[in-house]
Amino acid sequence: MRIVFFGTPDFAVPSLRALLRERYQVVGAVTQPDRPQGRSRSTFVAPPVKTEAHTAGIPVLQPARPLGDVFLAGLRRLEPDLGVVVAYGHILRPEVLSLPRLGMINVHASLLPRWRGAAPIQHAILAGEAETGVSIMQMDQGLDSGPVLRRVATAIGPEETAGALAGRLAELGATALVETLLLLAGGFAVPEPQDPAGVTFAPKIDRDSARVDWRRDAPALARQVRAFDPSPGAWTTLEQDPLKLFGAVASREQGEPGCVLAAGDRLVVGCGEGALAVREVQPAGRTRLPVIEWARGRGIAVGARLA
Repeated sequence: MRIVFFGTPDFAVPSLRALLRERYQVVGAVTQPDRPQGRSRSTFVAPPVKTEAHTAGIPVLQPARPLGDVFLAGLRRLEPDLGVVVAYGHILRPEVLSLPRLGMINVHASLLPRWRGAAPIQHAILAGEAETGVSIMQMDQGLDSGPVLRRVATAIGPEETAGALAGRLAELGATALVETLLLLAGGFAVPEPQDPAGVTFAPKIDRDSARVDWRRDAPALARQVRAFDPSPGAWTTLEQDPLKLFGAVASREQGEPGCVLAAGDRLVVGCGEGALAVREVQPAGRTRLPVIEWARGRGIAVGARLA
């Protein structure tokens, strides 16, 4: 079976590696273009999937968008039987979805139909859910709306961050992908239509949604900090300067929303209900560091206000 792999970030790499480890014939990889990084924007960094594909000697296509005659011609030259999509980052049009002889399947980081969309891991944590998982889905023209071939569930740890959960789900998805391909080859995979009544959406995270509102209760804010760790980072301001927060847990201490109640080994800040205890911060232009180091260097006082 000739497979073309669509994927971009670290999350997609375990699935590509699993296909190669199981001796599937990956004839090409489609990923996003190299991106400029650094203050000068002069250094271009390859997506993780491109790096992995080059290591394995797999041809790589990097269209700005997966459409147009040139891209489709390049895809046809690969003569794929099946497309596998894992966190590629673009919606695929019908002419792309229908090009592989056996269609395309997707590894999605939720238990569909729950959390369709770009940020299922973050939204599952934000919602305080105890469980999430991965779904292997046959792709159609809708947003993560195709029939599901396989679901694998896993618990969300009480202090698990989006980064840690993504790492686990990436490996879980890779295993589920290989299992699904075996079922498909044997004729045992039965597509299950998604129940419209269970649909929820997980839109892309923007900077505004990561801003902390200290009027909310402490458990909700602790989930927000975990959901946006490591990126984009839940943030607040101190004297109008942005400050990202990491490693937060809810505390029973009480104080005015946004008021600093303690600044030692933890930064404790009053909320609408309870308080938020933070272990790490990231001031603008700096790396993450323990609160005790930041507080010692900055001299933040009890009673200071975050907004």
